[in-house]
Amino acid sequence: MPITKSAKKSLRKDIKRRTRNIVYKNKIKNLLKEVKNLVVQKKIKEAEKLLPQLYKILDKATKVGVIKKNNASRNKSRLTKLINKAS
Repeated sequence: MPITKSAKKSLRKDIKRRTRNIVYKNKIKNLLKEVKNLVVQKKIKEAEKLLPQLYKILDKATKVGVIKKNNASRNKSRLTKLINKAS
């Protein structure tokens, strides 16, 4: 356990950041799965409706620092390509 005052504060900050990061990562993971499943089920229109929502979450996670910029770009690109290929 931390002893100094700054170490205690650092621990508090780490806990808050960790919970925030987990929330963002779970949202991203769930939406990615959902879109991929819709594409597999040939429900392209519904998958396209979810794309803006996914883009928004990826951009927000990038802005906050949960994921890196290129990671978000790669995910967006691959999903768009997947949907275009399926349609």
